Amino acid sequence: MIKDAASSFNGELNDYLENVRKQHEQIIDAVNIDMVTKSEWDTASIDKAKKIIKDFTDYMEKNRDEIKALEIFYNQPHNRKNITFKMIREVFEKLKTDKPVLAPSYVWDAFDAVEKVKTSCPEDQLTALVSLIRRVCGIDSSLKAYDKTMDENFKNWIFRQNAGKHNRFSPEQMEWLRMLKEHVISSYHLEVDDLDFTPFDARGGRGKMYQLFGRDMDGIIDKLNEVLAA
Repeated sequence: MIKDAASSFNGELNDYLENVRKQHEQIIDAVNIDMVTKSEWDTASIDKAKKIIKDFTDYMEKNRDEIKALEIFYNQPHNRKNITFKMIREVFEKLKTDKPVLAPSYVWDAFDAVEKVKTSCPEDQLTALVSLIRRVCGIDSSLKAYDKTMDENFKNWIFRQNAGKHNRFSPEQMEWLRMLKEHVISSYHLEVDDLDFTPFDARGGRGKMYQLFGRDMDGIIDKLNEVLAA
């Protein structure tokens, strides 16, 4: 049986196996380790990056009247405070179905190759998508992470509020405002009903917020939605 099996390995088969080995064999040098000195799109790929940006821009333009979030971004910028997590998710799912090659992280890399983006791509794909939409529809003149934009908007708003002696927030109010801000960063929108859930419920929920802000509670929520989405 051994002789019969070995007889299959004739000269022609041996040559074939040797050629396959040569094509697929890898030599791993564990002594002379390579070091990455530079990582970027090569010059020849800049045109490809520009095409990816154009394809993404064209896709958003094409669907601006078909998807609610895009309709607001393009046609009703003053209503950006009303954009919800569900609306952004709708854009993402449609993009993933229609144009999977235009994944937000991939489009971000294309922008980085062309514009040298100053902030890294957000880990959350929906946040990256909002950043890209704001860039291509003209809200932002350069690409930047949307969560960082909301952080900056929040700081500027707090500074303006605290500039007036009678409008200064207490430490406990500031703690709540930061919680509200973090919720908007992760969910894109804040409703009064959200105060009944995590993390607000563990801190007293809507009752506690009313205790802290009184009749200004609804106005604070509305203002945060507006300011952070600016």
